[in-house]
Amino acid sequence: MKKVLILGANGQIAKIVSHDLLSEDIDQRLFLRRSSRLTTKNPKKQEIIEGDALNQADLEVAMKDVDIVYANLAGEIIEEAKLVVSAMKKTGVKRLIWISTLGIYDEVPGNYGKWNHQQLDGGYLETYAEAAKIIEASELDYTIIRPAWLDNKDEIDYELTQRNEAFKGTEVSRKSIAHLVSQIVLNPDQHIGESLGVNKPNTDGDKPAWVK
Repeated sequence: MKKVLILGANGQIAKIVSHDLLSEDIDQRLFLRRSSRLTTKNPKKQEIIEGDALNQADLEVAMKDVDIVYANLAGEIIEEAKLVVSAMKKTGVKRLIWISTLGIYDEVPGNYGKWNHQQLDGGYLETYAEAAKIIEASELDYTIIRPAWLDNKDEIDYELTQRNEAFKGTEVSRKSIAHLVSQIVLNPDQHIGESLGVNKPNTDGDKPAWVK
């Protein structure tokens, strides 16, 4: 049975992924700073481990005997990227799914691209871009995921763009991103070495429809 380590397991998307994988032949290790914030739905398939993604020793302990690392992190993202890569190399884990953000390659066109830059001003895009460079240079079997602006719609409806393609659409559901992550966990040979833009089809515009 494969085992996936979910870093940042209390995140909204991470919790959907964890729930979705309960019906699959996958063991889960759920990593977060305060373990009291989560409870297991199925103790036979889920294990909660407390740790800090800014502590390589914590990461190495969490990565023991896992096949795939799914990183759903925020905060000091550049340092976290360095430490995740270092811990994976130390422990011999090769497969990484890394959640980033749209706009890190200046790949979002038109007015939406300008709006996105304005909303993510203050170094946010630059830090996520630098973290992505670390992942891309890591020699790991990585997949970077760049979601459009997220909503909580109860739907799975998305399309993908590659690193060198213009980003499409303006929005996507968290449930869609979770579905993509789960599919990669289940089919880890897919999308290796790719950076995937993810959006809901036919949502082109100057900004997401729900933004006033």
